[in-house]
Amino acid sequence: MEGGIRAWGGLLAEGAPEAGMAYFPDTAGPKEMIGLAWILEEGSRRFYSELAGILKDEEGIAIFHDLTAAEEQHKTSLMDLLQDISGEETAEDIPGSLAGPDEIGDVMEGGMRVSQALRWTEGKPLERILEFAISLESNAYDLYIKMGRRVRDEKSKKVFAMLGEEEKRHLGKLASLLERKL
Repeated sequence: MEGGIRAWGGLLAEGAPEAGMAYFPDTAGPKEMIGLAWILEEGSRRFYSELAGILKDEEGIAIFHDLTAAEEQHKTSLMDLLQDISGEETAEDIPGSLAGPDEIGDVMEGGMRVSQALRWTEGKPLERILEFAISLESNAYDLYIKMGRRVRDEKSKKVFAMLGEEEKRHLGKLASLLERKL
């Protein structure tokens, strides 16, 4: 990266460090944070699934199928944690109680609506879509680091740390494919 940050022609992160916590008010307890994280994971799962269905590039399709499965696993991990914390047999109604029906599945990591993100991808080359997915995964990684710092119980801290590490692996996969495509 010759010339440093001033020579960089790509996107730059901006805004306050707590910007990624917009969906997580200071009053949110572990249950609410887990439920809201589940909602964001579901939105990301839907976004990646729909991308895999519209792309023509085989490697792009494969990576977005992998990310779809990973987001589904993240949701399962969050629900397991929610059940452990709540002590209830089932906690499936928790995410639905935290958002309106139009938000579940349409708000994803990074706080963007899935429908808007899909419209943005129309006609874009795979490289631009990969760059966008990298920014989403970066936001998710950052969010899980922040959430891990906010929760007090060790089990929640471990789950958010695990999710953060998974997001970091997603970043590596996306960046690797982007490098091959450039």
